[in-house]
Amino acid sequence: MAIAKAERLMNLALCLLGTRRPLSKRELRGSIEAYLEAFGPGNAAAFGPGSAASAGQPGESGADAVGGAAPGKRSGAGSSEDAFNRMFERDKDDLRELGLIIETVEGIDGEIGYLARRDSNRLPPITLDVEEAAALGLAAKVWQQARLAGAASGALQKLRAAGMPLAEDAYESQSALEPRIPVHEAAFEPLMLAARDRRTVVFDYHKANAARPEQRHVEPWTLECWRGHWYLAGWDRDRGAERVFRLSRITGKVRSRAVPFTVPVPDHVTVRETVESWSGETATRTARITVRAGHGYPLRARATVTRDLGDGWDELEIPYGHGLDAWLVEFGPDVKVLEPAELRADVLDRLRAVAKG
Repeated sequence: MAIAKAERLMNLALCLLGTRRPLSKRELRGSIEAYLEAFGPGNAAAFGPGSAASAGQPGESGADAVGGAAPGKRSGAGSSEDAFNRMFERDKDDLRELGLIIETVEGIDGEIGYLARRDSNRLPPITLDVEEAAALGLAAKVWQQARLAGAASGALQKLRAAGMPLAEDAYESQSALEPRIPVHEAAFEPLMLAARDRRTVVFDYHKANAARPEQRHVEPWTLECWRGHWYLAGWDRDRGAERVFRLSRITGKVRSRAVPFTVPVPDHVTVRETVESWSGETATRTARITVRAGHGYPLRARATVTRDLGDGWDELEIPYGHGLDAWLVEFGPDVKVLEPAELRADVLDRLRAVAKG
């Protein structure tokens, strides 16, 4: 069975961190099991006392040294050498992207070697105040229903062992309420990874006023949580404009594509304001609605004016921003829109779409 990439990268990192001198590609090829399994030892075995790699054959370059592979592993020396070189360069770039500082050193014989000095890759002491620890603990709760919940929990345990203050301990000892950020949508993790890696995504999206889902091609920028709902902000390639998508309306599987972004990613503050606006948090006008008595408490909490109309109905004036029509539809027959006319029309369109199924 082929060794997983994560194990191969860890072995390469351990080799680079554990050496006191630069190691050539042929030495690394002969010392890492994944490279041996895929390409064979080359012209030299693993470095060590008495090995050919340790002795360093004069005039032999790294490119020449990796030509030989185990029988049956390749169709020719050139193909094995090229394949190994490509894998090694990818692995080296991946480790550098993860933060490992790898130095490239040219030896007196002209052969290139690599090492990662421990003093250059040692993290400084981590100090967090109470507010920072609280924010970190709350962020870890995002993963409570996600696949990386174990990794988030392990990170907090390491901070505990280092003497860092724990936000959840403070909350649990002083309050019966515990802050949580639930992640129920299956689309959350693939979208988060795609936004991190700057990879475009394709998914089916069911708008509230549409009869069926539509396929979207999106350059994902970030994920934001508003009022208990997760939203994706990004660039809709089909519409040529920025859009915000509610994760609960994404149907099916999210598929990522190795296609470069066509639009620069705005700063986080700008994206957050966009999500705030599209999720209905930014209001520019006022809407008048009627609400059945004993219903619509979230709407009543936002109302600036409340009037008792009698007959079991109340009139409310609430801030009107983008997304209010979708919110009002959730209350069904317990809410009626009086004005503005465009809001009433949008609500009716959404209700008709729901009725059509």
